[in-house]
Amino acid sequence: MPKMKTRKSISKRFKMNKKGKIKRSRAFKGHLLGGKSAKRKRKLSRGGLVSKADLSTIRRMLPYG
Repeated sequence: MPKMKTRKSISKRFKMNKKGKIKRSRAFKGHLLGGKSAKRKRKLSRGGLVSKADLSTIRRMLPYG
């Protein structure tokens, strides 16, 4: 059986936890940062976990974690 291919764009955006949960980064931190407060930018720099609705889709694209 051939190997399954990983979606490279997904592997750059998401990482796996040790427990198997998928980590993600937050949006709106790329540009136009002058208008955002320091508190807002600081909270955007913390990551988050992928929601249950998107979990199965991303798992399919990341077969080997």
